[in-house]
Amino acid sequence: MTGDFAGGRLTIDLGALADNWRTLAAVSPDSECAAVVKANAYGIGTAEATRALAAAGAKTFFVAHPSEACAARAAAPDAMIYVLNGLPPGACDLLASLRARPVLGSQEEIEEWGAFVRAAGADEAAAIHVDTGMTRLGLSPDDARALLPGGLGFRPALLMSHLACADEPERPETEAQRALFAELRALLPETPASLSNSAGTLLAKTSGGDLGFDLRRPGVSLYGSMPIEGRASPLKPVVRLEARVIQVREAAAGDPVGYGGAERVKRASRLAILSLGYADGIFRACGSEDGRPGATAFAGQVPCPFVGRISMDLIAVDVTDAPSVKRGDWIEILGDHVGVDDLARAGGTIGYEVLTSLGHRYERVFVK
Repeated sequence: MTGDFAGGRLTIDLGALADNWRTLAAVSPDSECAAVVKANAYGIGTAEATRALAAAGAKTFFVAHPSEACAARAAAPDAMIYVLNGLPPGACDLLASLRARPVLGSQEEIEEWGAFVRAAGADEAAAIHVDTGMTRLGLSPDDARALLPGGLGFRPALLMSHLACADEPERPETEAQRALFAELRALLPETPASLSNSAGTLLAKTSGGDLGFDLRRPGVSLYGSMPIEGRASPLKPVVRLEARVIQVREAAAGDPVGYGGAERVKRASRLAILSLGYADGIFRACGSEDGRPGATAFAGQVPCPFVGRISMDLIAVDVTDAPSVKRGDWIEILGDHVGVDDLARAGGTIGYEVLTSLGHRYERVFVK
């Protein structure tokens, strides 16, 4: 009922999400294509995204936290689920009950999981994370060389690492990571291996070899964001965001707009005030100032630049060239004319942050 009066309407195309997974799966058909659904499936909804991806053929899912594993398991009862942020102390029983596999990245985690497996007398598999150059999570190469050949006391279901620079194909670090990962993988030759994220999946290979290994883990690309800037995107947009016009007003040339009067209109203008703001995930940096343009919305085919600073709940856009715009109309923020990456560039950020910041006040509409 309240959705009828929401300030923003978010339409999520689950068919496009499924098509993006199929496109990414076809890049390297010799390796399995998993799906990353952490952070509420990059803002679109864990349950809905996981069901749609499972129906498209995805069999393996990655989340960040046990709570996300709960949501993914409810949506995909037969899927393989990995928990990327490892093993919280004391979480062994919960993960085992969910049939979710922790991604273990330290000796402490490995010891705790091993002790649980021995005490339970069960074959509880887990993934092992090795650090090949991110300096974030994972066993160091030296620790991996010392630990892995002697056995872990449980079945390693997956050996994985994470690419740091694959979104910049010219960087030599990606090949260095691939080569190191191939060396460490030889320590567990019977264990499936996974290295590629979204950028690695689309990059596919380096001068030294294929990045796909046995399992790829695309995330943001599933949701329509192209992680490699400057390349033509084979991906479909998944989200469309529209904002409701709550007032149309006139402004004279020189009038200041918004907090601080950061921008003064250069001509007599019609301004549409939208019921949307940074509380809804539209970054304040997307606003404009004198001498610096902000993001652009669209009224039909007509571009409508943001004017002035973005407020918590309000944005002003210039609809002078769209004279039919009136109170109650919807203005495109994301959609046919403005992609996730376009809005990200306007705000000085990345598509990941745009997607994962999508607000909770929107009316959400799922289409297939």
